[in-house]
Amino acid sequence: MRPGVLDVLVVGGGPVGTFLGALLAKSGLSVQVCERRTAPWEHSRAIGLHPPALRAFESIGLTPAIVEAAVKIRRGLVIGETGVLGELPMTGAGRDYPFILALPQVETERRLWERLDDLAPDALRRGCEVREVRDLGGHCEVTVTQDGREERLSARFVVAADGWRSAVRTAAGIGFHGGPYPDPYLMGDFPDTTPFGDDAVVFIKPGGVVECFPLPGRLRRWVVHLGQALADPLPEDLTRIIRERTGLPVPTSECRMLSAFGVQRFQAARMWQGRLLLVGDAAHVVSPIGGQGMTLGWLDALALAPLLTRACRGDTVTDRDWHAFERRRLRSSALASRQAELNMAAGRPARGGLTQPLREALLAGLLKSPAQPLLAATFTMRWL
Repeated sequence: MRPGVLDVLVVGGGPVGTFLGALLAKSGLSVQVCERRTAPWEHSRAIGLHPPALRAFESIGLTPAIVEAAVKIRRGLVIGETGVLGELPMTGAGRDYPFILALPQVETERRLWERLDDLAPDALRRGCEVREVRDLGGHCEVTVTQDGREERLSARFVVAADGWRSAVRTAAGIGFHGGPYPDPYLMGDFPDTTPFGDDAVVFIKPGGVVECFPLPGRLRRWVVHLGQALADPLPEDLTRIIRERTGLPVPTSECRMLSAFGVQRFQAARMWQGRLLLVGDAAHVVSPIGGQGMTLGWLDALALAPLLTRACRGDTVTDRDWHAFERRRLRSSALASRQAELNMAAGRPARGGLTQPLREALLAGLLKSPAQPLLAATFTMRWL
């Protein structure tokens, strides 16, 4: 290999790409992470960190800082028209992390960026856009632009972590199959005026689900299922729906973030092609209902890093090894998608034969059954 060739170039400096960069840097590889954004997003959609993610962060020494900054959700309550249907304790997540953490993605990203900078100063290149990736067999040639200048880089491997619209995946001709669900949602962050403390709460209501989660700084994230998408929604639209379905007042004038969103599912035809690999949303997109997306991406990175390290050090990594990585991660994505679909189905407006009383009876029975620990393990992604 000629001088000046990077071991790995990561396209995309979001939470997944940055974590992968930190893993590779800690293993002693030369790595650069190209991020098109010059500054982080102002608001966060993703907030959930599951126990498998915290175990993954142990590998770069980041877990204590994340745990200290986040809110620990140790219990979920399910409330229907008749009152509390049951609760879901998170102790099924395991002894080490018997909770789900709530931390805005911008805060998680900031700590990941800082850790990458500790391990490999200047590895993260902001305002750097990848224009072309050419797999030359023995290495990849990558054309990037930054500050109006074009530059060519060489890397043994390129990893696309550039999101569901991945330009790298598209240019490589890798199929991305799926589509949207017919489920519009509206969410926002407000000061927490509820009595719920650090509990997550799901209201199962005839008009659609209402979910709320504690956030640092005594804030609470509210998410509602809409009967139909709203054009240019306002904070008062969200607080009105919350009050109508739950009876709880939310301070409209103190809205910190508002976002309407749809949900979709996509999966790449493959995650490995020559010297190009895909991770995170570039490889698979699951519904955000359940908060599994970031954790799936981090576990992609955790599984991929040892293979890249071995390959860059000259150890044998066979096609069978790459295929095994791809097969395991796509299977995990499919499981997460099915779980998210069940979550969405439970939160849709009551229709047809599944009346509100019947739905409440089913949920109450399930939450009080011997299956409760299995449910908790499922929602904390212990199956990964």
